[in-house]
Amino acid sequence: MLDKTDAMLDIVGIGKRYGRRPVLEDMSFSARPGELFGFVGGNGAGKTTTMRIILGVLAPDSGEVRWKGGPVTVESRGRIGYMPEERGLYPKMGVLDQLRYLAELHGLPRRRARAAARHWADRLGLADRLGDEVQSLSLGNQQRVQLAAALVHDPELLVLDEPFSGLDPSAVDVMTEVLREKAHDGVPVLFSSHQLDLVERVCDRVGIVSGGRMEACGTIGELRGTRGVRLVVDAPEAPVGWADGIDGVRAARRDGTRTHVELAPGADDQAVLRAAVATGPVHEFAREHPRLSELFRAVVTASADPGDPPGDRAATTPLRSAA
Repeated sequence: MLDKTDAMLDIVGIGKRYGRRPVLEDMSFSARPGELFGFVGGNGAGKTTTMRIILGVLAPDSGEVRWKGGPVTVESRGRIGYMPEERGLYPKMGVLDQLRYLAELHGLPRRRARAAARHWADRLGLADRLGDEVQSLSLGNQQRVQLAAALVHDPELLVLDEPFSGLDPSAVDVMTEVLREKAHDGVPVLFSSHQLDLVERVCDRVGIVSGGRMEACGTIGELRGTRGVRLVVDAPEAPVGWADGIDGVRAARRDGTRTHVELAPGADDQAVLRAAVATGPVHEFAREHPRLSELFRAVVTASADPGDPPGDRAATTPLRSAA
C-alpha cells in the first residue's frame, strides 16, 4: 500500500525575480507518492515559473527543489514527464514517429520506444491518427499527443501545465482516468488548471497560489475547514432578518424562503435550528460546502495587498469552472 505521507518532490522556499519584479517569493510545497496535486492561481501567479524551475529550465534565485530527499540531478529530471502549456511538438512529424523519437531521447531502446508510443497513442484515443502530422490534428488531439509525450518514457513524476485546456468532456474523462491510473501506480501528478470544478473533483490536494506565494494548501476538506460553518435553512414563514440576532451568526442572506447562514468558528448550529423552528415549519436544514472557486476567491482576496503598486502583485483574474 502506498505511503502518501513521505514527499517525493519538495519545493523549499523558492524565490525568483525578473529585474526588480518578484515572480516567486518563498514558494514551498510538496508532492507525495500517488497523489493528484492541483496547482491553481490566476494568470501571472507563478505556476508556470515554478514548474520550469522544477524541470531545470529556470534557476531559482533562492531556495531549492528536492527529489526523494536529495538534490535534483540531470538524471532525476530525466524521470519527469513534463507537459508544457505551449505546444512542444514537431508540427510536421507524424504522431507515432514523434512519440517514438521522444521515448528514445529518454533512453528507451528503439523497440521499446515504438511499443510505448503505440500504447499511449491507443490509450489516449489516437490509434487511428498514428501517421498523421501533428499540425493536421485538432487542438484537442494535439493535447492528447502532448500528454502521450509526457508519459511515453514511464516517468516517476508528472508535471503538467494546463493539461485539460481545449479538451471536450469525453477527452477530459479519458485524460482524468489516465492520470488517476498513474497516481494509483504511485506517481505524483502535479498539474495546473483554471478549471476549478475539475480540480475539486479530481485532486487529492490543492495548492492556491497568489502573488508568487503558496497561500493555502491542503485537501478540499482542509481548505473548507479554514472558513466558518455555512448552513442553508428553508423556513417559509420566517421573517426577513430572523437569523441576524443569533449569537455566532456572522452573515446571512435570503434566497426566497431559504436563508444562507455563515457561522463564526465554534458557533452552535443548533441555536440556528431552534430559532428557525420558532418561526414555523422548517423544510430544510443542512450544511453548505463552499466550492473551490469560492475558497480561491477568499484566499486571493485575503492575500492581496491594496498598497502594492500595479505590477508588483500577480494578477488575480477569477478562474473559470469546467464545462
